[in-house]
Amino acid sequence: MRENPYREDREEMKELLQQYQNLKQGRSHSFLEEEAFEKIIDYFDERDDLPEALCAAETGLELFPYSSQLMIKKADVLLATRKYKQALEILEMAELYDSSDINLYILKTDAYLALDQPEKAVELLEAALQLFEGEERVDLLFELADVYDDYEEFDKVFDCLKLVLEEEPNNEEALYKICFWTDFTGRNEESITLHQQILDNYPYNEIAWFNLGAAFQGLKLYEKAIDAYQFAVTIDDKFDYAYRNMGDAYLRLRKYKEAIEMLEKVLELSRPEDVIYEAIGHCYHRMGNFAQARFHYKKAVHLNAEDSKLYYKIATTYMLEEQWQQAVKQLENAMRIHRNIAEYNLAMGECKMQLGQYKDAIIYFSNVVRLKPKNAAGWEALIRCLLKAEYYEEAIEQCYAAVKATDGKAVFIFYYSACLFLCGKTKEGLLQLERGMEKSPKLVKKFVEINPSILQNSQVIDIIARYKKGKKF
Repeated sequence: MRENPYREDREEMKELLQQYQNLKQGRSHSFLEEEAFEKIIDYFDERDDLPEALCAAETGLELFPYSSQLMIKKADVLLATRKYKQALEILEMAELYDSSDINLYILKTDAYLALDQPEKAVELLEAALQLFEGEERVDLLFELADVYDDYEEFDKVFDCLKLVLEEEPNNEEALYKICFWTDFTGRNEESITLHQQILDNYPYNEIAWFNLGAAFQGLKLYEKAIDAYQFAVTIDDKFDYAYRNMGDAYLRLRKYKEAIEMLEKVLELSRPEDVIYEAIGHCYHRMGNFAQARFHYKKAVHLNAEDSKLYYKIATTYMLEEQWQQAVKQLENAMRIHRNIAEYNLAMGECKMQLGQYKDAIIYFSNVVRLKPKNAAGWEALIRCLLKAEYYEEAIEQCYAAVKATDGKAVFIFYYSACLFLCGKTKEGLLQLERGMEKSPKLVKKFVEINPSILQNSQVIDIIARYKKGKKF
């Protein structure tokens, strides 16, 4: 055993380079073997001295004109210098002397892709797959997968990775890649079958368990996904992506406590991420624990202060606790980043209305109907606010506008009727009430909510009773 192999290799390389320089300069030198030129080319290539690497390749080929290895080395350097056609010519010549070198096909593929000829690259690799087996065939399948990716033949990328795993079931690169392509192509059933076959023979392959879980999750089979992820983390208890996906699966099943437990495990194992804190916040939000929801949303904000959605989510927790002024502060933060988001304007309008700041509220609700004119929520909020502020004539105008904008939604006919009654226009109010009852009698409750005392009007009671008898609501 050599005492210091690195030093000996360095000394050997130094000697080779000296002999090479002597050869170039016509001085006395030892005979350089073909393999020596390969090492010299690699030496210059690794140091990005491509002109010298090319020179060494050409010098070697003068001495060994039939060396396919030196031709391949030269072609590799030519590719690095973007001389793709010259590289292909050299590779064609190398193939005449030795067609069994896998590098020949890989470099030819690179050249075809660089020349924007993906069809030729595919044809070449598919033919080459018949010539190789084992590890070399796997290398070619990865090359072919990359070509299909560039060519946007995404299902064929999946097919290549599937063939790799049939050849080498524990190939980590293929296992990691096929998880992404399963999700991208939606071929979850095939992925389940493939990974179940792998796990029958290799039950301790945690990546295969993870991929099986991801495929079940892609089909919304969350319980089965969780079972698979549990196997993955039993084998590798630091598999943070398995905990992450398990957290998502529990969240989809509305099992928020379990989701929080999994997501907190992710935070223990990997660097903090805003999306994880946000997901934990969402779980607490759904559980009605608004203080904890806020705490985690704020942690997310510290990591991503430019995500307006996070401020909006904090605001909604304050709104649910009727802390309107606190909610306003958070909405102001959100709207400094994105002013024209309908949901933010709607929430701000609600806060301002609850604080009795009707004019401000009307401005925000007006923004909502401008941003989403066909959306009923904005119109309802605007009309409700106008009525609270006792701007009845303006409310009538907005009801009329809402009916037009939403293609005659019945709810606005009822609002229109209620506004007319509040303005003392009883005859018109009755006509609109009848019109609303014809369209959707169930929505009469919206009409009554605005002015409960309206039920003391006998004509109103007659109209409602008439439709009650004919239709259930």
